[in-house]
Amino acid sequence: MSDIIQREHPVLRGIATAVPLEEIGTPKINAILKDMSATMAEQRDGVAIAAPQIGVPLRIFVVSGKLLAQADPDFGGDGKDLVFINPEIVKLSKDKKLVEEGCLSVRWLYGKIKRSTRASITAYNEKGEKIERGASGLLAQIFQHETDHLNGVLFIDHAKQVWEMSAEEIAEVQRKN
Repeated sequence: MSDIIQREHPVLRGIATAVPLEEIGTPKINAILKDMSATMAEQRDGVAIAAPQIGVPLRIFVVSGKLLAQADPDFGGDGKDLVFINPEIVKLSKDKKLVEEGCLSVRWLYGKIKRSTRASITAYNEKGEKIERGASGLLAQIFQHETDHLNGVLFIDHAKQVWEMSAEEIAEVQRKN
């Protein structure tokens, strides 16, 4: 399991490199995916993680299937983490909404950011199969947030009304981790 890199680290501001398709499914990429899932699972409040957040500048993000199913009853799914390698957002709705966000790499800061309410993405899964997925609500927000990470953008770059959790709120989250 890796440490989650915080906002001062330069890897979070770089453009992540695409994974060569022939490397998908290799022990190297599988180890990165396993590390990402384990690192994310240690964080009670984390629903997704991008590879740069563990210091790996590759275009990969993983979404917690378990937490997403709990947070979004319309999601369905089998609780398995969703893997997105070399993701590209291909369509965003014009309809946008101000939503609350936080980030494992911008610990204890939260803010409101305008995100499209629907998003479509293409990527490769952990088996190297090309996938296309549309999403609304929380999953659409995650697609945008994690793709921003792969492009060196943090939510605080565009957030409004940024605030920090109180010491009591932080202690409560840490107690549950």
